[in-house]
Amino acid sequence: MNSAHARIAVVGAGLGGLALARVLQLHGRSVTVFEREAATGARPQGGSLDIHGGSGQVALRAAGLLDRFRALARPEGQVWRVVDPVTATTLPVPGPEHDEDSPEIDRGQLRGLFLESLTEDTVRWGCAVTRATPLGDGSWRLLLDDGTTEDADLVVGADGAWSRIRPALSDATPGYTGVTLVETGLDDCDTRHPALARMVGNGTVLATAAGKALLAQRNSNGHIRVYATFRTPENWQVAADVDLDDAAAVRAHLLKMFDGWDESLLDLLRHHDDGFVNRPVFVLPAPHTWEHVPGITLLGDAAHLMPPVGLGANLALLDGADLAHALITESSIDDAVRAYEDLMLPRAARAAEESAEVLDNVIPPTGS
Repeated sequence: MNSAHARIAVVGAGLGGLALARVLQLHGRSVTVFEREAATGARPQGGSLDIHGGSGQVALRAAGLLDRFRALARPEGQVWRVVDPVTATTLPVPGPEHDEDSPEIDRGQLRGLFLESLTEDTVRWGCAVTRATPLGDGSWRLLLDDGTTEDADLVVGADGAWSRIRPALSDATPGYTGVTLVETGLDDCDTRHPALARMVGNGTVLATAAGKALLAQRNSNGHIRVYATFRTPENWQVAADVDLDDAAAVRAHLLKMFDGWDESLLDLLRHHDDGFVNRPVFVLPAPHTWEHVPGITLLGDAAHLMPPVGLGANLALLDGADLAHALITESSIDDAVRAYEDLMLPRAARAAEESAEVLDNVIPPTGS
């Protein structure tokens, strides 16, 4: 089918799905995004992202949003410092490698840029897709959790780690890496916690030793996001008898775990404002591939979930822009999806391998 008049359904209003929708609309194509969240501000959108010149910014340029991105982005935020866990003194060790031009921006701000750029009613909020089923002619039917259905000539699963669209293409499911992040944060840090603000600086500070790490990341508006990271069984809280809803209990457990580290680093855990969120790190098998199926594909974490070390969001943006470009330039939907998958799948495999190496460098596996 010619893609110019195709019914395109994007499942998931994350960065990749919105990038796809925006580029398509710039070229006069119709698209609908189905999002299970009730509204744009239904939940926190996570921390700061470094948007790389060779990937994420390429997508922003294709979306006509690069100038607006640069007006919000924080070039000073791409600075990394690695510090000694015991003394908090800066070590002569570089942070993770990335493009020289990789300014930071809060994920929520970046998502907002895309949402503001789309035509009204592009995103259908509160529409949770439970699965996609083929109709036999290359088109697909989406089943929503309210029992209604929507038909589309192309379905794009942009619905993240636990994608409801992925099973139509692949039996793969995310597996636990053995690493867990426990996230918290400090508000108005420049005023309320100036010593911690100075220690973190404008970018990111990292301390790591013996299979665990503390990372603090500057966000906008004086907020600092903190991640306590460690290798552990997935349900560590059960063995530790810690109620994850009890912030005091989680804090006490983490302070014991990081006992002996510099007091200023431990203060990042003591003076939290956000409570604690447990985030076990899951990944898809790498490489994750599938046999091409007409009328359906994946992008972002739905296609290539990998450790959160700075590549995932950039790849999702680039996936969205590349798929849109293929749909605009190829003569049929099937040709477009094949061209996109031929480009995206090997790129994602390389990035997944690189991300796994970064995670192992920061939190070495036991015995290494």
